[in-house]
Amino acid sequence: MVSTIQQLAKDINMSYDEFIGEMRKRGCSEPTASKIWRGEYEEYHEFNENDLYLSNLRKAADVLKVTTSRLLPK
Repeated sequence: MVSTIQQLAKDINMSYDEFIGEMRKRGCSEPTASKIWRGEYEEYHEFNENDLYLSNLRKAADVLKVTTSRLLPK
């Protein structure tokens, strides 16, 4: 199964290594960036403004040049 992050990265020809590297530049740990890559946040539905997952999704949105709302579960 392809996560939302993986699909968006594919759309801009970004590899896993590039994504992880860009996330690390923004202060995200490699294990957390890997979880985001795999879409593990997609099962998490109780986001709030101070949530660590949401903070990291904002970083991922910046890396992928999309709005954060594109990454949130429906």
